Amino acid sequence: MGALTKAAQAEALIRRYFQACNDADHQALLDCFTSNAVHYFPPGLPGAPWRGAQAIADGWVWCVKTMGSRWTIEKVLASSDGHEAVIEWTHWKTALGEVLRGDEWYVFNDDVTRIAEIRAYYASPVNKAETVNKLHDFDYEARGYAMAPPSPPPKLS
Repeated sequence: MGALTKAAQAEALIRRYFQACNDADHQALLDCFTSNAVHYFPPGLPGAPWRGAQAIADGWVWCVKTMGSRWTIEKVLASSDGHEAVIEWTHWKTALGEVLRGDEWYVFNDDVTRIAEIRAYYASPVNKAETVNKLHDFDYEARGYAMAPPSPPPKLS
């Protein structure tokens, strides 16, 4: 089997990142980012943006421990040169009974081995009165999106 294309390499890195998030694997998360990476979020998230691999890893491990967070990747589109990609995702906050859907734009380092930047966009404003935050009248199930978390959150101490 030949080497991965740059686009496939970018997608594999994103999938590795999401697996590290779901596993709450701090070291694996660090390994996905440049040391000075930045993760931007829509307004309202305390402490955002998260600056640096350490802050990003700490943030996602905290989410798993505190909110029972689980994530699924719904769609991936990577540029042919592998330097940028966009995805659709679902964030399952199992301990809160909430679901958030959105998109992220990724920028990678030159050899597409680490994430340098993520810009997150939510599908809709977070409405705490709703258990599932989503686009109005969009049929997620019919389009093949995950309708449940990928697995229970890991037991963390």
